[in-house]
Amino acid sequence: MKICSGAVWNRSRSNREGICGTCSLTVNGEAHGPDHPGAVCELYMRKFRDGATITVEPFRVGSFPILKDLVIDRGALDRIVQAGGFISARTGSAPEANSIPVAKHNADLAMEAAACIGCGACAAACPNGSAMLFTSAKVSHLALLPQGHPERESRVLKMVRVMDAEGFGNCTNTYECEAVCPAEISASFIAKLNREYARAVLQRRRIIATRNL
Repeated sequence: MKICSGAVWNRSRSNREGICGTCSLTVNGEAHGPDHPGAVCELYMRKFRDGATITVEPFRVGSFPILKDLVIDRGALDRIVQAGGFISARTGSAPEANSIPVAKHNADLAMEAAACIGCGACAAACPNGSAMLFTSAKVSHLALLPQGHPERESRVLKMVRVMDAEGFGNCTNTYECEAVCPAEISASFIAKLNREYARAVLQRRRIIATRNL
């Protein structure tokens, strides 16, 4: 028997991303429960002792308002992605797969970052309610690929701006996010996000300085 069985629903993501939306649970004080890595839908009752008391709660994040019992709204994550988590591409037939070479190392890292399902456990586990791991994964998987380079600077600036506006906290390197992530997203992507942001800020300042000459 699984502990989830549709007890919680996330109205903003269940249809948009093709996930069931039942992963917004804290079990006995841990996002997704004690069996890491894995989402709460993969948590079985056999992971608990016979007769144990199991406390099930929704994610407690200020940016995820509670709508009713075990139902939260993670629309804040959608708005971060909408701010810049995409690339502009020509419409028409699919391009030749080998027309844009991508280094294997970058391709592997991009795939690791793209594995993020946007469950929000990183923010729920973080003592600061930070969405840095989520945002860094979305920024990094595009920044690592050549298709994402034309909008590289504007993307990270917009996504970080929206992340702050949504009320998420700052990262203080507690690594709780990495510990509970069901996709095992590495906290090293947060460092990548910080580098991308610093690069974008410097690039923007250079452009402004050049215009003022």
